[in-house]
Amino acid sequence: VDPHVHMELAVMGTRSCDDFETGTAAGIAGGTTTIVDFVHPERGQNFLEALEERKAEAAKAVADYGLHMAVTWWGDSTAGWMERCVRDQGMPSFKVYMAYKDTVGLDDGDLTRVLQTTADLGALVVVHAEHGERIDRLRERLVAEGKTAPRYHALSRPPEAEGEATRRVTEMAAAAGASLYVFHMTCRESVEALARARESSDLLYGETCIQYLLLSDSVYERSDFEGAPFVCAPPIRPAAHQEALWSGLKDGTLEVVSTDHCPFNMAQRRAGRNDFRLIPGGTAGIEHRLSLLYTYGVAAQRLDLHRFVDLVSTRPAQRFGLYPRKGAIAVGSDADLVVWDPEATATISAETHRHRCDRSNYEGFEVRGLPSIVVANGQIRFRDGELRVQRGAGRFLERSYPATAERASSRTARP
Repeated sequence: VDPHVHMELAVMGTRSCDDFETGTAAGIAGGTTTIVDFVHPERGQNFLEALEERKAEAAKAVADYGLHMAVTWWGDSTAGWMERCVRDQGMPSFKVYMAYKDTVGLDDGDLTRVLQTTADLGALVVVHAEHGERIDRLRERLVAEGKTAPRYHALSRPPEAEGEATRRVTEMAAAAGASLYVFHMTCRESVEALARARESSDLLYGETCIQYLLLSDSVYERSDFEGAPFVCAPPIRPAAHQEALWSGLKDGTLEVVSTDHCPFNMAQRRAGRNDFRLIPGGTAGIEHRLSLLYTYGVAAQRLDLHRFVDLVSTRPAQRFGLYPRKGAIAVGSDADLVVWDPEATATISAETHRHRCDRSNYEGFEVRGLPSIVVANGQIRFRDGELRVQRGAGRFLERSYPATAERASSRTARP
């Protein structure tokens, strides 16, 4: 289960280059049989109309999918739409952005309203936690100084901006009695902020992504604009932050490893050749999440096999209202199964990956441990390197979530 992907995401006048068919097919090839993507209403748009538009785009998926609803604006109808998402659509998770205030981000007043509404509904808020105003000022200053190359993208979004936003939003969630899940955590500052907040609230969760565990900000120094494929938000951090992330996975502060899969081709990224702010941000990873985490987690003895399964399957299914339909092998669960070959090896390359993009962020990475058979909904969809997917076979998943008080009392004990 990958609970954090962006297939054919409309952004900056273009779209991420994996659609729901190609992206879920790449996921199947890597052992991911379920995704949760997003609905992003335009400001002023009816959330339920935006949902129907997104379902139409997702109808070509080859694997099962759910959707988070992004709360991109607050108006008189917003709370009612949120209630209908939970009650009628099986969508109990709501995305909020603390950055991008000019497009999809919310100020603290509206963010508080979202948190209070989800607490009342027994739903979950998922958050992009970065201090938007600080980042905007840094970006403007850097460009004014003529600093426009991809490496300045990382400098414009420092770890402190992520750490501050994580501290602030966890405090707001605790005050509202709301359940909160922090997306794509990248740095020591945010992990420490979440760990402190969890000492007083059992309704706070966090994830990291595979790119933050394995890549360092040196990728932005590549010549000939080759740092552009690594532009994402939050950015890739200095390698010193990786140990905090691995430690967070071991001690339970971080519960999920996702991808934030959102790829773009170089032709799309060249829109920002002279201004890093215009580079569409996002990386590809859904095909390689499991093999990379197994290689550099389990095989490297950072994680045991049980924790690996928990991070990529069981815990995301539980957190997002899919368990035990997903994330379990049991009578009554969906027959989504991965037969794993721990000795199989491969070298990752854009020439052979199934992502529909012309760069790989893991070019040349050696992996040991790959899926040999992938069964989705009872059908063999991948076997010994051969995809057998069917366009439109993926089903929209209605998800359920227990009330906030019940989640607090029944939460699994931390390791």
